[in-house]
Amino acid sequence: MKVLIINGPNLNLIGQREKEIYGNHSFENYFEELKMKKTISLDYFQSNIEGEIIDKIQSSNHNGIILNAGAYTHTSIAIRDCIGAIEIPVIEVHISNISKRESYRHTSLISPVVVGCIFGFGLNAYELAIDYFIGNLK
Repeated sequence: MKVLIINGPNLNLIGQREKEIYGNHSFENYFEELKMKKTISLDYFQSNIEGEIIDKIQSSNHNGIILNAGAYTHTSIAIRDCIGAIEIPVIEVHISNISKRESYRHTSLISPVVVGCIFGFGLNAYELAIDYFIGNLK
């Protein structure tokens, strides 16, 4: 089984920015830890560019995708339409609890077209999504 993690804009700064929200652990270090813990193939892609995220989703040959679209969650009809057009299951994750943040973060354009959403559990959200795929994809 192969799972792709895609992080959107500014998530390359995890561990550096707003540590009270995102923590002080870089995603790259966390990803290396995940790869050692899990027995599946994990790939990672990060981009601050909406079109690159769409291209990556469209070209994926993975069994599942974990997507933290960052601010595009609330603004990108294009990413939403892309997810709706593919057959690969996608799980939406967020490190913070977006419902407890600014009101403009409360609406996800992506949620209606994904398998499920995990948010508010810090970086552990990614591991929870991986565990879902391990338990539900054969």
